[in-house]
Amino acid sequence: QLQASGGGLVQAGGSLRLSCAASGRTFSGYVPAWFRQAPGKEREFVASFTWSGSSTYYADSVKGRFTISRDNAKNTVDLQMNSLKPEDTAVYYCAVRLIGNPKYDYWGQGTQVTVSS
Repeated sequence: QLQASGGGLVQAGGSLRLSCAASGRTFSGYVPAWFRQAPGKEREFVASFTWSGSSTYYADSVKGRFTISRDNAKNTVDLQMNSLKPEDTAVYYCAVRLIGNPKYDYWGQGTQVTVSS
């Protein structure tokens, strides 16, 4: 089970750090990622690790502002979001897929991020 936390209300230009905790398992063998869904829009990819965990991918819209990271001691995958913009407002979801599986099968419940202008 995945639990996302850390969302909230922040002014444009501010920062938030989201955290995704896995209960009952570690992220070993899985590729973790963050997605988001804004009101009236489809869910979109935000960031993930490569299958080896050695590199990261980012959506163009967040590149240079967001950073995905893993904390093995806490068994979490975090998303540091800096220089937030109103268009970053969305429900953010963490998800994982098995290495070798293109589909993300396991999803957290989402955490709301609201950026005011």
